[in-house]
Amino acid sequence: MQTSETIHPDKGELQAAAKRDWRIGAIQSVRSEQGVYLFRGENASIMLQPVNENVVRVKLLLDHALALKTTIAVQQEAFAAVDARLEETPEQYKLVLSAITVVVHKSDARIDFYNAGGELISSEEELYRAGRGEYGVRKSMELHSHIYGLGEKTSFLDKKGEKYDMWNSDVFDPHVPEIECLYVSIPFLIHFRYDQPAYGIFLDNPGRSSFDMRSDGTSYKIQINSGTLDYYFVYGPELKDVVQRYSGLTGRMELPPAWAIGYHQSRYSYMDQEEVMTLAGSFREKNIPCDVIYLDIHYMDEYRVFTFDPVRFPNPKKMIGELAEMGIKIVPIVDPGVKKDPEYAPYVEGTKNDYFCRKLEGEVFIGNVWPGASAFPDFTEEQVRSWWGEQHRYYTELGIHGIWNDMNEPAVFNASKTMDLDVVHGNDGDMKTHRELHNLYGMLMSMATQQGLKRQLEGERPFVLTRAGYAGIQKYAATWTGDNRSFWEHLAMAIPMVLNLGLSGQPFAGPDIGGFAHHTTPELLARWTQAGVFFPYCRNHSVLESIRQEPWAFDPNVEDVCRKYIRLRYRLLPYLYTQFYEAHKTGLPIMRPLILEYPGDRNVFNLCDQFLVGTSLLVAPIVRPSTEYRAVYLPQGEWIDYWTGERHAGGRTILAHAPIDVLPLYVKAGSIVPELAEDRWKPILNEQANVALSMYAGAPGTASSGRWYEDDARTYAYENGVYNLLETTAAFNEDKLSLQLAYRSKGLDSARKLLQLQVKSMNFAPRAVSCGQTSLEEAGGSWSYDEQHRELRLQVPNTFEELELVVKG
Repeated sequence: MQTSETIHPDKGELQAAAKRDWRIGAIQSVRSEQGVYLFRGENASIMLQPVNENVVRVKLLLDHALALKTTIAVQQEAFAAVDARLEETPEQYKLVLSAITVVVHKSDARIDFYNAGGELISSEEELYRAGRGEYGVRKSMELHSHIYGLGEKTSFLDKKGEKYDMWNSDVFDPHVPEIECLYVSIPFLIHFRYDQPAYGIFLDNPGRSSFDMRSDGTSYKIQINSGTLDYYFVYGPELKDVVQRYSGLTGRMELPPAWAIGYHQSRYSYMDQEEVMTLAGSFREKNIPCDVIYLDIHYMDEYRVFTFDPVRFPNPKKMIGELAEMGIKIVPIVDPGVKKDPEYAPYVEGTKNDYFCRKLEGEVFIGNVWPGASAFPDFTEEQVRSWWGEQHRYYTELGIHGIWNDMNEPAVFNASKTMDLDVVHGNDGDMKTHRELHNLYGMLMSMATQQGLKRQLEGERPFVLTRAGYAGIQKYAATWTGDNRSFWEHLAMAIPMVLNLGLSGQPFAGPDIGGFAHHTTPELLARWTQAGVFFPYCRNHSVLESIRQEPWAFDPNVEDVCRKYIRLRYRLLPYLYTQFYEAHKTGLPIMRPLILEYPGDRNVFNLCDQFLVGTSLLVAPIVRPSTEYRAVYLPQGEWIDYWTGERHAGGRTILAHAPIDVLPLYVKAGSIVPELAEDRWKPILNEQANVALSMYAGAPGTASSGRWYEDDARTYAYENGVYNLLETTAAFNEDKLSLQLAYRSKGLDSARKLLQLQVKSMNFAPRAVSCGQTSLEEAGGSWSYDEQHRELRLQVPNTFEELELVVKG
């Protein structure tokens, strides 16, 4: 006989069943209000808000009330007036835009997206509740789907088959593929299939969320832990379109000062003023360029931010001034924890003005970090951000132009490793708990830092580096990939990490060269430096307990390799700076996976041990010890070995020979790569720099185009048109080269009288060069040909707006 317990489910089972059975229910009505469409279901409503013709916001409204507010991650200027119409059939509502149509099924509120041609782009399987405050959406994923983006995550490029949480976390343990959370959470997923339109999903929820591409091979699941389900559908159709439109939604990076894209040197820590000056002197004596030296936490007075230790650093202003004369900047670390000390001015002022995070009952949250018991500013409040930014006047008055934000997940030395989740944030009048806003904290700190520096530097561009961030972090700071290890596996893993950060809207990123913790080896440092100089952010950094890993820390051979490649980065800085300009204007990454440029090539969907810088340079690092050969896949076109000039047909794999001093590096034929013409580096890359436009000749019958951007490299004058942008087009034939040069902007006064060009890997010996209707010589220029190296060198008067050069064989 059955007992009552076996007949009747207990209360927990009933609650679980209710959660499983929860649905929005059938759509009962629809109305339009303030440019949005509200579909009222039985248990909740769905809000559709067209952002523009290619982006639509979808928000779950549990109380049916209109809610237009977004997080600070979304650019309000991204919203535009859209021509939309609502159509109805017996089974569906259709919101029709020019590029996409959103279909809402009446029976169960499922949402599908179609393109203008009626092709299904994305199909929704269900919207569900998993628990109290936990809601999710499940969308179809096909056998040949590929998933990209998702910010700073370990493992390979393609994220299909993985599951990740979005929860900014201080992870000092070895970063392995199974880690689901790291320091930067960017809840943006890109869905890609060959021969079908690509799309993205941006979940604008800064609490904990998860993206599960593992549990079900035919669908992926996005689930939130708090707040509301609020996402943006971003239509392509191309992969590049998705990235550009997402970055338009969350913002694009400002141009950094040129010194910020040079080589940076750090250690935890350079312990005193004398060590810093000795380090700087070593770089200059050894003829190794360096723009930045970092100061980790030991520079402070008992870890109090906005202080220097008076014994270790008795005269920081003098030190900073001397370094500036050497062309080196100091970037100090600044953490969010403010030491609890009634005689410490920032703590006193913050307490008096109620600037610190509190519990609902009024108690200030105190957490232990490096200074001991500390309070944490509530960066969700504009007045707190302004106050925090003003504190940096302490640094700017010493001559500092850059700040390093660390521990801003926020990290706390307690069991949960972060701030208590019941802390409440003012959030500019819309109070929420830390559980709901956790992932925003680090970005808001960097926002406060950057805006404070901008106010104080009087037109000079600042530089901010941050460990933690959220969608939109690119507007305020560069990111590095945190506390990695001196493992070969971490060198390899850094490539797809930074590639996916770039696809997630953050172009300015890179790992700690050599690895932060553990002990690097001579070979690993050499190989990591070779790769690292091609990452957008380029810093060598190591933990205090490790062996030294400055470029000269090992034998002379390793020092020579490091010197060669750091100098190569500086030689290529005009090209890199142009790529930063492209990222600023378009949102496209600087460091690119091959799938971005060759979306029709089925060999590259998960290729992530090589990468592109812009469109012209292909970098194939050595990521295994004791290795001198590696396979390199060359995509379509023709590729030229940077070192030997050897030409290779694309669309195939080659075997590259790479002894310890060689990084496999290829230039796409037809490319123009602006380079420094002199083997030296000035502290500021500006119009006085001696730059040559290096063209790598294409095969007969091909054509190409390129760009070169320059400005004063340090101020915001470029925002007012004070820059030069030169566009080039070229047509290659058996015995003729036609080259058009056109300044699309010439707002920067230049002392450069002659423009230098060099055409490498020529396929014919030139006999004459004409400039318009006359010879180049008669126009005031000159040319020469190096037959041994097959290189044509041109000097063109830099007085033109548009110019045509014709080289005949």
